[in-house]
Amino acid sequence: MTPTPRVRPGVRLGAGAEFDLIRALLGESGEPAEGVLVGPGDDCAILDPAGSPWAVTVDMSVEGVHFRRAWIELQEIGWRAAATAISDLAAVAAQPVALLLSMALTDEDAREGTPALLQRGAAEAAAFVGASIVGGDLVRSPGPLTLDVVALGRVGHPLLREGARVGGELWVTGSLGGAGAAVAAWTAGREPTAAHRRAFARPEPRVKEALWLAQTGHVRALIDLSDGLAGDAGHLAAASGCGVVLFGAHIPVAEGVVDVAGGRAEAVRLALTAGEDYELCFASEEGAIESFRAEFEQRFGLALTLVGRFVDGTGVVLDSGAGAPGLLRGGYSHFGREPA
Repeated sequence: MTPTPRVRPGVRLGAGAEFDLIRALLGESGEPAEGVLVGPGDDCAILDPAGSPWAVTVDMSVEGVHFRRAWIELQEIGWRAAATAISDLAAVAAQPVALLLSMALTDEDAREGTPALLQRGAAEAAAFVGASIVGGDLVRSPGPLTLDVVALGRVGHPLLREGARVGGELWVTGSLGGAGAAVAAWTAGREPTAAHRRAFARPEPRVKEALWLAQTGHVRALIDLSDGLAGDAGHLAAASGCGVVLFGAHIPVAEGVVDVAGGRAEAVRLALTAGEDYELCFASEEGAIESFRAEFEQRFGLALTLVGRFVDGTGVVLDSGAGAPGLLRGGYSHFGREPA
């Protein structure tokens, strides 16, 4: 059977202000990614699974909770909204294919060209990982500005949160706390460093890194760091039926965070609890990662750091190297802290 041809930007739509806006946004979408048979413009996108399972996730970005316009530009808001959803695909070692982007807009936003800039940023984030935007929805809202992103990806052998074992190791990619340092600076009325600002405004989903690590066969459980190392390591441990000890002296704090935080201890706290890093956090058997650690770091220009060990029991414990290890409560919670 001949597959349905892909829909190109410029598909014919009916008359009306809403469809005029959709027509304008279609121009920001670019060419559909491989695996997209029908892109935006119809009631549904049509995807070709090619015999492979699909990973599906959804992530919402709300003004005043996840971002502030005084902090970052509209295009960056679009990138960030898409990147956080894509990072969930990386967290199961899935290859992103398609995104659905929905926006709740005020009349003022619709008139001022806000959706085009949001769409452009989201499309850039999708293209960064080889995916494309294939549809979405637009609604009128009294505010705040809200973006909702559904991300779909192919996954051969999904890496889930369960799979860590007592005695196994906990590793993270990259460095932590940069995005948290940016928020801390903005909240205090200061401008963050360029590196910290970028960490918050344009996080890069670790898709290539996750796929490469999955192919080694030594990753037993995987998650992305959206809510902070303490909380997300706790998710791995809980799903795997064990506890985890974090090594405070090993936690890879991003450059400059110590200065912003006012000391190493506070910088580690940001890395543990602030969230928004979107690095990978994974479990492996003891000693397995060292054999290819150098190859990974050379290939991706990204550090791999051993930050903990899984143990009998429950919960997350921080071993600071000074005194008895202390129990950690976890990372960011939408219903346990004040919004941004």
